[in-house]
Amino acid sequence: MIRRRFVMAALGAALACMTLMLAGCSGSGSYQPELKSAEVAPPVIGEEGTLRVGVNTENPPLAGMGSGKIIGIDVDIASAIADQLGLKISIVDVGSDPAAAIADGKVDVVMGIDAANADSSYWVSPSYLPTGIAVFALNADAGIPTADSDATFAAQVSSKSAWAVSNEFGESALTPTDTLKDAFVALRDGTVKYVAADAIIGLYAAHGLDGGLDVSIVSMLMKPSGYCMAVATDNADLQKAAGDVLASLAGNGTIDVIERKWLGTSVALDSLPVIGDSSSSEGGDDGDSSGDSSGDSSDGDGATADEDASDGTGDEGDTGSGDGTEDTGDDGTSGADGEGDGASGDEGDGTE
Repeated sequence: MIRRRFVMAALGAALACMTLMLAGCSGSGSYQPELKSAEVAPPVIGEEGTLRVGVNTENPPLAGMGSGKIIGIDVDIASAIADQLGLKISIVDVGSDPAAAIADGKVDVVMGIDAANADSSYWVSPSYLPTGIAVFALNADAGIPTADSDATFAAQVSSKSAWAVSNEFGESALTPTDTLKDAFVALRDGTVKYVAADAIIGLYAAHGLDGGLDVSIVSMLMKPSGYCMAVATDNADLQKAAGDVLASLAGNGTIDVIERKWLGTSVALDSLPVIGDSSSSEGGDDGDSSGDSSGDSSDGDGATADEDASDGTGDEGDTGSGDGTEDTGDDGTSGADGEGDGASGDEGDGTE
């Protein structure tokens, strides 16, 4: 009995010692990760210790507003870049004019630049996220639609996707819907066999339906493009530093995790067959104004970050594990409100 008491007492002492060690022997009971040293400083960046990142908040799920914060895929990726560079992050809404924001020195980098529409006045990175008009079906075995197959599509009215369907398959093949959410409801209910929408925005809208809708991309209606990061053409040091980190995030799977968090899956489009060539500028911009979980962006197939999507990036808007996208999924990486590993911390809500 005495020996047992001695063993229990020794075990208790050891556990107490380990607790003190984990707390840094400070008695504070909290662990603070070691902050990285900043890898870049002015004049390479405009503000000491902070990476200023431009996004377009009218382009969810890349970036949008939720509960008063700027959130989205690009915010998460930018926060991971800042973290790797040992910097805090300030998210700035630059709207649809990234060139002016870069030229005026308002931001250091801009995310979400479509390579197909990139301005020659700034440098762009290799793409980190694919884009293009995709054909969605309820399963991968639905087959590739052909002009003589009586295929039926839903697409948001007046969008580039709707124009692409009409151009390739005829007006009779198209069921126009007021919102992209309605298009996926029609697919779920069997009213149509396919939905045409921007690949990223369509996945986000389907993932955000009540209960989520598991869909497959079976083909493309245009050759895929990609979203890139922009930096001033004369800032070779930042191009190198931020570009190398972005490439590392793509290579080590971090961006895949962020995609799965917001979209329910990671996205690869290059191996998919392309039907026709609907790359004309007619129709909307596939920015889809689609209420509810795929909301009111502006021109075409888009999805706003409303509907409590603000929880999707953790409390700080960085690569967070938060409460998921819309009201689903909490498998994001390193959230700043408990699982974060970055210096991007409190800045991811769009303010320094």
